[in-house]
Amino acid sequence: MTSKAPPSSSPAHGGAPAPDATARPASEPGRSENGFHIGRQIFQAPRPASALYIVSTPIGNLGDITVRALETLAACDLVACEDTRVTATLMQRFGLRTPLTAYHEHNAARVRPRLLATLEKGGSVALVSDAGTPLISDPGYRLVRDVVEAGHRVVPIPGASAPLAALVGAGLPSDTVCFSGFLPQKRGQRRTRLGELARLPATLAIFESPRRLAASLADMAEVLGRDREAVVARELTKRFETFERGTLAELATRYADVAVKGEIVVCVAPPGEQTEADPEDADALLAEALKDMKAAGAAKHVAQMTGVDRKTLYKRAMELKAQ
Repeated sequence: MTSKAPPSSSPAHGGAPAPDATARPASEPGRSENGFHIGRQIFQAPRPASALYIVSTPIGNLGDITVRALETLAACDLVACEDTRVTATLMQRFGLRTPLTAYHEHNAARVRPRLLATLEKGGSVALVSDAGTPLISDPGYRLVRDVVEAGHRVVPIPGASAPLAALVGAGLPSDTVCFSGFLPQKRGQRRTRLGELARLPATLAIFESPRRLAASLADMAEVLGRDREAVVARELTKRFETFERGTLAELATRYADVAVKGEIVVCVAPPGEQTEADPEDADALLAEALKDMKAAGAAKHVAQMTGVDRKTLYKRAMELKAQ
């Protein structure tokens, strides 16, 4: 690390090139009292314009933080975060002293007015998640919507993102991608969601918990197709980062009886040429779907998986139920 951070041009600095983020007296005009350190080098942070800053933080390796993120976290009036204990670890690592406030789905309605009030007074607020880019599979978009409606600026501070890290390391087609967050926990709902995704001509990026990985891979193999290429990316940017590759059937077998830990992104390649299932295949899929769904839902689910007409499948589902 050099003793001088690279200059940047960004909305955080009023749209003009930022002053060099070098160690300077805190009393210098136009500089914030707040600062940060990288190793033993101390930096002063420029005062940002009034706005809500959406700040990406590392997904594992704290060395992935950007200089612009550190400047923003150092100089904002308030940092809103999912868990103050998690964010405090990052703040302590870089000597950041900005006040923290918890902001998550359980207290959002109560805390949001305080954040808006800070902006109304001309202040600045940084929004962070526990790891990665805020609003990716979390409810922070509600705050962004309210800030925009109130007439305030929203400024993204890009950085680490688990889905993007998984995609670039997976080696699957990345021209068209569908990020689907976490799948439902219940098997029937999970299979329904996978059925909706099955025919999308895109690489899928899906979050999964280690406890449900084996069950989800088994459902993916059955619903999306046993031969579809996939990658299980685990513990991205951390010491035990792994990329396990294979077909969905191979990965389902590989993880069937394995206890795994850590955060996981599953990437699934786009489907190949789709052909309509023969009657026996459709019957088998309907019979399985009818265990968790009503006839209409089962017909829709199998139609999405196979391309067979839904009305035809509904009629057949009613016949199977009668039997």
